[in-house]
Amino acid sequence: MVLAGPVEPRENRKAADGHRKADRAVGGRRALALRLALMAVPLAFFAVFFAYPVASIVARGLRVGGQWRFGRIAEVVTDPATLDVLWFTCWQAVASTALTLAVALPGAYVFARFDFPGKGLLRAVVTVPFVLPTVVAGSAFLALLGRDGLLDELWGMRLDTSVWAILLAHVFFNYAVVVRTVGGLWAQLDPRQEEAARVLGASRLSAWRRVTLPALAPAVAAAALMVFLFTFTSFGVIQILGGPRYATLEVAIYRETAQLLDLPTAAVLTLVQFAAVAAVLALHAWTVRRRESALRLVDPGRTARRPSGPAQWALLWGVLAVVVLLIVTPLAVLVERSLNGPDGYGFTYYEALKSAADSGGTFFVAPMEAVGNSLRYAAVATVFALAVGGLAAAALTRKAGRLVRGFDALLMLPLGTSAVTVGFGFLIALDEPPLDLRASWVLVPLAQALVGVPFVVRTMLPVLRAVDHRLREAAAVLGASPWRVWREVDLPLVGRAVAVAAGFAFAVSLGEFGATVFIARPDQPTLPVAIARFLGRAGQFSYGQAMALSTILMLVCAGSLLALERIRTDRSGEF
Repeated sequence: MVLAGPVEPRENRKAADGHRKADRAVGGRRALALRLALMAVPLAFFAVFFAYPVASIVARGLRVGGQWRFGRIAEVVTDPATLDVLWFTCWQAVASTALTLAVALPGAYVFARFDFPGKGLLRAVVTVPFVLPTVVAGSAFLALLGRDGLLDELWGMRLDTSVWAILLAHVFFNYAVVVRTVGGLWAQLDPRQEEAARVLGASRLSAWRRVTLPALAPAVAAAALMVFLFTFTSFGVIQILGGPRYATLEVAIYRETAQLLDLPTAAVLTLVQFAAVAAVLALHAWTVRRRESALRLVDPGRTARRPSGPAQWALLWGVLAVVVLLIVTPLAVLVERSLNGPDGYGFTYYEALKSAADSGGTFFVAPMEAVGNSLRYAAVATVFALAVGGLAAAALTRKAGRLVRGFDALLMLPLGTSAVTVGFGFLIALDEPPLDLRASWVLVPLAQALVGVPFVVRTMLPVLRAVDHRLREAAAVLGASPWRVWREVDLPLVGRAVAVAAGFAFAVSLGEFGATVFIARPDQPTLPVAIARFLGRAGQFSYGQAMALSTILMLVCAGSLLALERIRTDRSGEF
């Protein structure tokens, strides 16, 4: 009896270990099956509405008379003009990204850690430039920095002929990307970890560098990636502020496609842009994956407090000054130009927008109907983007091999692809059953969702990956299925990220212009399309109506974002 006592528990332990290994194996297979199921929907969406249209337009350009013209690739790539465009595209994107991070990171800290009156309104205001059509913002900066602009009147200086105007306009556009993406995670980091490092003797700077910065690295990298892709494919800003002297690949593709009708050259430039974007995405995946770690996330309402001390108040006022000069001033120019009518200040341009279709055929419906069209399209596009991007972010939560890393990079490709290519691709590829969608209204929100999905993924992914994996393991040990683990553990912790992602998707859908201008029906224009039509018409009155419609777009965006600011989600504090 004495000898038999220890033997039975040992056998029981072996059996229990065997059961646990079997359970882990079953759980691993279930998790893999769930990941593949989550990836299926985004892959199908991108295959049908991104890869197929882009491949169709590239093939149309390289296949002439039934024969492939691959020799055209070497001709275009080795052309000195192409190399000059590629060099300018790359270095201005790097400079714009670095400048945006330098200017916006202090703002991300202020919005994440400080509590002050009007915070929600100000956060909505800084997001407005991101949804404005690039041609509108370019016109606003031209009024500020060009001939007879504010800078010219005050100091006799003009920057519209220099690259500084382009860089400043890019910061104007992308300031909100850094503030929202980095600030969203920063607000949920437990400040006690940094305080503990200071108690152990670290200085304020050393504690921030060793504790906070590594935790923020994935979010900073995600914001930098999005800013780089948007500036790399910059179009409207370069067209207006750069003039004939500066051109990005996006501008060159537009000129070859829409003006010169040279599809072979445009197809090669699209491939060059693809290759450059793929290299950047590969570098991003390699560097960020090496720095991922689980973080302690807390309620953002517990981390924000009123500034204390001269240094914090100086930082707050400095950020407010930057916002006023860089964000509010160009927006104020739009309002001023919309009110400055032929008979003095008034609402002449706004009243003209109420008229029905004009006799010139530019508008088949009253321009004000574009407001309702934009809201409807943006709402549907947001649903698409959240569904596709949410599934993709869930599939990318855990670290995985090259296949999943490639999937992660695929999701970002729409941000680095020419909108002109996507728009023409939709018209060429989606014209036969069962994908004959050219006459369907859903084509517009589908194109807008392509741009919204990367923002949903990049916003949700840093927070999802920061969730302690032991919480998931504990739930699995208690018998929860992978789906229930996601629903009960991940979703409550990332509710705020979902709200931020929805706000971004809605915002970018409101202002999407590049692809929408080619596929929007003439009787159902969006606000950016209607603004572009006004800007394309000669005369000061048409320009004033464009500014009035731009102001309406700005107010609609600000109102929508302000409404989102007041959303509360469980355990997520203030959005």
